[in-house]
Amino acid sequence: MKRRDSGETKDTQELARRKHSETPLRRTLRAILLAFTLWAAWSATFILYPSPGHVSVVVGEPSPRDIKAPRQVTYISQVKTQAARAAAAAKVQDVYTGPDLGIARQKIETLRKVTDYITAIRYDQYASSQKKIELITSIPAPKVSAEIAEKIVALDDEAWQSVITESLRVLDLTMREEIRPNQVAEAKRRALRLTTPTLPDDQRAIVLAFVQGLISPNSFFDAEETLARREEARKAVQPVHWTIREGESILREGEIVTDMAMEKLRVLGLLERGIKWQDAVGISLLLLIVVVSLSLYVVRGAPDLLFRPRRETLLVLTLIALGVAARAFIPEHTLMPYLFPTAAAAMLIAVLMDVQLALIVAVISALLVALNADRSLEVGIYSLLGSLVGALTVWRMDQLGAFIRAAVYVGLTNAATILAFRLPNQRYDLVGLVQLMGGGMINGIIASSLTFVTFSLIGRIFDITTSLQLLELARPTHPLFKRLLTEAPGTYHHSIIVSNMAERAAEAIGADALLARVGSYYHDIGKIVRPYFFAENQSDGVNPHDKLDPKTSAEIIISHTTEGLELARKYRLPDRVSAFIPEHHGTTLVTYFYRQASRQSDSEDVREEDFRYPGPKPQSRETAIVMLADGIEAWVRANRPGSQEEIERVIRQVINDRLISGQLDECDLTLKDLDRIREAFASVLKGIFHPRIQYPAKTLRRNNQQKAAKSNGSS
Repeated sequence: MKRRDSGETKDTQELARRKHSETPLRRTLRAILLAFTLWAAWSATFILYPSPGHVSVVVGEPSPRDIKAPRQVTYISQVKTQAARAAAAAKVQDVYTGPDLGIARQKIETLRKVTDYITAIRYDQYASSQKKIELITSIPAPKVSAEIAEKIVALDDEAWQSVITESLRVLDLTMREEIRPNQVAEAKRRALRLTTPTLPDDQRAIVLAFVQGLISPNSFFDAEETLARREEARKAVQPVHWTIREGESILREGEIVTDMAMEKLRVLGLLERGIKWQDAVGISLLLLIVVVSLSLYVVRGAPDLLFRPRRETLLVLTLIALGVAARAFIPEHTLMPYLFPTAAAAMLIAVLMDVQLALIVAVISALLVALNADRSLEVGIYSLLGSLVGALTVWRMDQLGAFIRAAVYVGLTNAATILAFRLPNQRYDLVGLVQLMGGGMINGIIASSLTFVTFSLIGRIFDITTSLQLLELARPTHPLFKRLLTEAPGTYHHSIIVSNMAERAAEAIGADALLARVGSYYHDIGKIVRPYFFAENQSDGVNPHDKLDPKTSAEIIISHTTEGLELARKYRLPDRVSAFIPEHHGTTLVTYFYRQASRQSDSEDVREEDFRYPGPKPQSRETAIVMLADGIEAWVRANRPGSQEEIERVIRQVINDRLISGQLDECDLTLKDLDRIREAFASVLKGIFHPRIQYPAKTLRRNNQQKAAKSNGSS
């Protein structure tokens, strides 16, 4: 005889023990470890892992490899715009101030003074001709040669007056024109052309000597105005739009890098960017907020995850894989953010773990994808909506068609989101819009297919019961279920009724109806080892317990849980299904044999512990439902209530007994849930154990004979 504390129950009770042994501090530490693992992995991915396709080049140096444009981009080229503006500014001539008439007046006044001085020298009776020449040549401006001075001294008064008049006229005309510093020589040549043609050569020579000696610039470079006009010309040039075609060669290996090539690489995002501490701190803070929020949700909303290391590992690996894949494929691509199967992460968590956790994962996934897509709000909303729809579609999947529906729904959601963003702003061309919508539809197919493949492969690896496994276990052809039918038919019938009750109740409170049904099928599987010791399998009226002492009988009854766990391990039932075997009895007392032992014993040697199931108490809503359904069905089957009111009274009594005895303390059922479960049980049992009309014996015999005759006649 196996003891109830034997090794077979250890694996099944592991989760319960772990829950009781975990202190709040240990749970907090596990949550911190979860957060740190994700934060470190994501930070390393974003900060240390460069985006693919980036290159490091320097203007003036040869390119290390061939580089082509991965997509078409139209942008405002700063290089082309600056070149066009520089050309426009170069066309603006230097600006000079207009002719300064003050300088002209000054020069004319100087000429008058000089001629007056020379006139005085000419009339000096005491100075010799030589002395006069010396005095004239000593005049600083205009400087005249001795030859010109001789001509001045030799002129008569009329000729001298004519020279003075002509010199003033020519000087006035010359200085009225604009003369820039580089135009003085040209002005002097122009003075010759301005002299009177009939003027004698000797007088013309004197006039030119005076005028050319006094000509100076009267127009100067205006730097401020020149800069203003050139800046105005630069501003008048519109920005130059430049288009880079997809597949266009930006650089060839060995080609010298130009400013234009560098700009194209920068626009395409192909330049390798150095890590700035501001960027590193910013992204690390954002990721820290995300992982802390996730950890808080796990601690408060899904604490069971901290007691299941495999599930915790699956969650961490899923999010890390998503972050790495998004970093590897999304940056610097136009279509890839719309093809990236973001929804697969949330869908996988929904079908393998929990839909509420899947919704949190959907938000985190959308954020990671948006960060890699240049913080695009459109891509973030696109990914979020697709993930939410996908997770809700595959939640509680009861057939493979859910994956097909998910592919369609996610694809339609993606296409609608693209239209919602692109149509109002008219930021699209028809071909590009069709391509994006097609990518959105393909995204749904990829996400659903990836979820299905991953779901099929990793469920067993991470010890997670999938709906596919449950559907397989629900088939009557399963070897263990088939043994129950052939070796313990009464227990099989009992399990079928319990499964109907459990499924209806699970649906009523929002629990996993498929798990409740399959768990009900196998909850009493241990009875096939010794089926004749259980009342539902005793058809000949012989009760083997009549020959046994109460303690031995109790041990046999209790052992069907440990023997059931052994069979579950042999046939590799998932842990969530195996949990129904010990938990549907919890730590309840085998009351009948305990009371019998107490009556037969004259001493106080009867220990209550020897007549209790080892447990654990129900840890989930589904196992708690089966515990209630099992007890209620057994009582109703044994006592055959005669009215619906009596059925409802029995249901209330069993539920209250389990509640008061503390068997439901470790599951998440509420009083409202228990009320809904009661109504669901009543609706099922009223259809099975309804009162029947009692026919008189003669009438019953005559009806049976008529049925037999008809049957023989038809055969």
